This record gives sequence, structure tokens and C-alpha cells, in this order.
Amino acid sequence: MQKSFWRVTAEALMKAGVMVITIIIILVTIGALYEVESGVSDGNCNIAVYPVEGVILPYYGIGDFEMVTTPEGVETFFASAEEDNNIEAILVEINSPGGTPVASERIAERFQSSDLPVVGLIGDVGASGGYMIAAATDYLIASPMSDVGSIGVNMSYVEESKKNEEEGLTYVQLTTGKFKDIGNPNRPITEEEKSLLQSDLEVVHNHFVSLVAEYRDLKLEKVAELANGASMPGSRALKENLIDKLGGRQEAREALATILEKDLSEIIFCEYDSGFLPF
Repeated sequence: MQKSFWRVTAEALMKAGVMVITIIIILVTIGALYEVESGVSDGNCNIAVYPVEGVILPYYGIGDFEMVTTPEGVETFFASAEEDNNIEAILVEINSPGGTPVASERIAERFQSSDLPVVGLIGDVGASGGYMIAAATDYLIASPMSDVGSIGVNMSYVEESKKNEEEGLTYVQLTTGKFKDIGNPNRPITEEEKSLLQSDLEVVHNHFVSLVAEYRDLKLEKVAELANGASMPGSRALKENLIDKLGGRQEAREALATILEKDLSEIIFCEYDSGFLPF
């Protein structure tokens, strides 16, 4: 017995409707799973923890460094944390000897511009550019044994012209500008070139000093006095007001509880796993 046209049409529409509903359910489920996986919080933790480890560079691939932190990596994490409604603050764990000035400044500016409270915790070392970014946090903690500071700029290198001469190598200078190959290790540097580079270093150094003074709310003269390139243990850094408190994670937890006006038990770190870093 043949089915009527309307019955066939109704069955087709019903099957199509079931298929559409199934697809919607699948998409919603996938979307929910993606949201959980791509978010910083698992729904329970409320403090995003980000490790700044190794050398601070503008991008990966510069030099042969095993551990690198870049401004883009920091930006990606901070943006995710700020979009996650469960995240109320960020803890930055710093273990860095520094890096390039501009990359360090970009990360420091990102810390400053975050709409979430940012607490810094220096581990073994937060020096040079590593200290620049640490100083930009809202509250900074370090161990009494941490290596802190080293406010200064370095452009030193090994000049190899005598070694080349002993090995029978000759550097052939072909440039279109007087200072185009300035700092080339294959030839001796002239006094004029050395003076030029030193003046450029002073510009970067003075900007570094002004940033620390601004971030730490210190007098410029005070920071300039400390900015001799030397680092210091955390205990002395506290006396010089380069950090806010001595301690570790427990003290960071207490500081976050105070900042967020919460009970200590309500401060739950979102831990990163070993696969978090891209190396």
C-alpha cells in the first residue's frame, strides 16, 4: 500500500528535524568542551598562575636557549585569564636572568595594563629584564635567597681580531655607513665607536631606571643609586624597597587573599602542567 504524499513529506521533515537537533546537541557539547579546555580555570580554581622562565626575547629562535618567555606568550595567557569569569587574579612566578630591553618592557606594560590584580613571586632569580617585569606587578614577593635587581644594561662582547690574525684570517670591511659594522668582533672597536655605543647604553639604562622608579613608586635618585648593575639577595632587596615581602607561595596566597578580600581557603591556584610551556 503506497504512502500518501503528505505522510512521506511529514516523515522526511521529522527525520530532518531529528538530525538538526542532533547536530545542534553535538555542536553545543563540543563548544562546551572547548570552552573548558581553552579556559584557564577548571571551574574550581580562581588564581591563574603563569611561569616566566628563562630568557625574555621578542620571539623564539633567537640564540640557543632552552627556556624562553616572549611578550606574545604572556599576552595570550593574560587575555585568556581576563576572559575567564572564574579568574580573579594572576600569580606570575618569575625565574629569569633578563633578556632584551623592549621585550621586557612589553611584558611589564602588559602586567600594568591588566584589569586583574597581578602578584609577582621571584624564585631563584629575577634580574635585569626579569626584575623589570617583576617590578611591574602589583605586589612583589621574593625569597631571602632570591637573586634580585641587577638594574643595568650590558652590550659586552669578545673581540677576536688577534685570534683571527693568529689563525691567518683577515676581516674584509665592506660597508656603506661609517658605523654599519660597529661592534663586529672581527675587528678592534674604535674609541669613537665605543663612545657612541656607551651613550646609547646610557639612554636605555636611564629608561630602565625610570620604569623601576615608576613601577615601585620610588624616587628616581634612589633607583639610580641602586642601578649599578649588581644584584642582591631578597632580604636586602626588601630593605631597599625593590620587593614588598619575603616568602614564597604561602605569602603569595596571603597577599592575594588580602587584595581580593577573601578567606585564605578561597585562594585556589590554577596550576600549569609540564606541557604548558612550548619547549
